[in-house]
Amino acid sequence: MPKMKTKKCATKRMKLSKNGKVMRSQGGHAHLNNGKKRNRKNNLCGRTAVESAKVTKTYARALQGR
Repeated sequence: MPKMKTKKCATKRMKLSKNGKVMRSQGGHAHLNNGKKRNRKNNLCGRTAVESAKVTKTYARALQGR
C-alpha cells in the first residue's frame, strides 16, 4: 500500500503546533480594511487554533504530521 500524500492546499493554509493543535490564519485582513479599527486589524493578524475536534482530525490527516 503506498503512502498517503500530503494535501498541498492544507500545508499552505494550516500548520501543526508542537502540541498537535491545527493552527490557521484568520480571514478578514487582506482587503477592505478602511473602516476597521487598528485594534481589530491587529487582532486578525497571526494564527489561531481550530476549535472543532472533527475538523482538527480531518486537517491533521491531510497534513500528515507536517
